[in-house]
Amino acid sequence: MPEQAGDSATLRYACVLAANCYRQQQKVFIFTDSQQQAHEVDEVLWSFEPDSFVPHNLVGEGPTYGAPVEIGFSAPKGKRPVLINLSANMPAFAGQFAQVLDFVPVAEADKQQARERFKSCRQMGFQVDTVNVSA
Repeated sequence: MPEQAGDSATLRYACVLAANCYRQQQKVFIFTDSQQQAHEVDEVLWSFEPDSFVPHNLVGEGPTYGAPVEIGFSAPKGKRPVLINLSANMPAFAGQFAQVLDFVPVAEADKQQARERFKSCRQMGFQVDTVNVSA
């Protein structure tokens, strides 16, 4: 699994997950901790090969109803079925999504925040499944 939510491997993997959702015709919201991190995600999505392009935009940019993949650091305005959380915390609005994708760091010192996000998901009523991913 990638080291932590802000590292480049995690950002790239989050973008691959967003691309997979897009290909399954699911709209995605990628939630970040900051504007800078949102721009980093945007850059990774732009770096995909032209034949793998994923229509995306930062919140407030692009079409009126947003692109299939929207990136932001505040609560989304519209409804989407999938949340990819790159934030250190589980956002309070996560319960409005049908599916939440989150990341657990490898470093033991960084796992406590992931445990808190896990608890938040359980409290929101999500069925929590884990998938081991190698970087």
